[in-house]
Amino acid sequence: MSGPGRFPEPPVVIVGGLHADARRAAVARLLADVPGSVVLHHDLATAAAGTVVRTVRDATGILSAGEAPLVNDCACCALREDLVPELVRLAEAGGTPLAVVELWDSVEPKAMAEVVTAGGFTVAGVVTAVDPALVLPYLGNGDDLAEGGLAAAATDQRTVADTFARQLEYASVLALAESLPGSPEADDEDRELLAQLHPTARRVPIGHGNPAGAPQTAPELARAALAGFDVEAAAAAQHPACALLPAEADAHGVATLVWHRRRPFHPERLYAALEDLTCAAARSRGRFWLAGKEDTLLHWDAAGGALCVESAGPWLASLPDAAWELVPPVRRAAAALDWHPEHGDRCQHLVFTSPGLDRDGLERLLESCLLTDAEYAAGQAAWDRLPPAFDTLLEV
Repeated sequence: MSGPGRFPEPPVVIVGGLHADARRAAVARLLADVPGSVVLHHDLATAAAGTVVRTVRDATGILSAGEAPLVNDCACCALREDLVPELVRLAEAGGTPLAVVELWDSVEPKAMAEVVTAGGFTVAGVVTAVDPALVLPYLGNGDDLAEGGLAAAATDQRTVADTFARQLEYASVLALAESLPGSPEADDEDRELLAQLHPTARRVPIGHGNPAGAPQTAPELARAALAGFDVEAAAAAQHPACALLPAEADAHGVATLVWHRRRPFHPERLYAALEDLTCAAARSRGRFWLAGKEDTLLHWDAAGGALCVESAGPWLASLPDAAWELVPPVRRAAAALDWHPEHGDRCQHLVFTSPGLDRDGLERLLESCLLTDAEYAAGQAAWDRLPPAFDTLLEV
């Protein structure tokens, strides 16, 4: 097969999101904005029958269709295997100014952006299409994807809420499709929630229905989508050790609390408070430090009333000096911002965003989970003897 590089390769814009109507409106907008652009889509809804249906279309309709067989019973794996060869065929055919990769509902853009980049193509932008009125309902939906027929593999254990949160927070552009047929009207609280969840994303309103009838401001989406995308930087911005987390905010009934402390949590008290902390906000994430696990940076990721806690590798302070050269510069820079002369980069950095957030109550609960003055003064040897309440959760 001829690889990319022998032919002029079209820039690739990835459009995803669980809000299917909004996603289709965003794709239609791009087709109208960039004449001659082509959309590549893999429909994973047919995976139960053993295949993934691939379509290639432009503004006039479907240009070609085919099937990609499942790989290891995984529809998402089939997408990965089939995507780059299809992009190569588009490049070889020539004449395509833009290749739009429209992801199926639950496919996350991070993995696909990395596949496209590894295949030698340029990801010009990642767009997540959103109906602002549905942001809170989706963030609060703890159902498994499989229950709604949205699982990408038989082993897919993701939920609607955590998948939607990752789709939202990875994108550089949010295409906002309001007033879609059958959708409730968005209000200022809905828009503010979206702004606080991902404050650095460029938010672009789009129309729906016939793109030709949309206002002439429509090319804004194409300009935003083609502004450039750094796949490596986007991955770093999602990594718990150096994540680009939201800042403090409070507007239109929505608040974001940034909680930063330099004392470890007591494992038993934190474990007992997990349910209340998880349900305190529509979305919370960050990194935390647990007494008795001084070497382990722990990742906090909660949405839809469910919490995922897992190891995200070592704190840099626990590594020998020689190992620092192996650590990416962005990680070293993030550690330097948190550096403490005694504890290094060990800290609590958690962010909670929600309408109606009880900031005072949440702060009191978090503070109660820290080591007391006496426990803190007892030192690490005493901390190591505390009950290992998180061992089962972390599958130690």
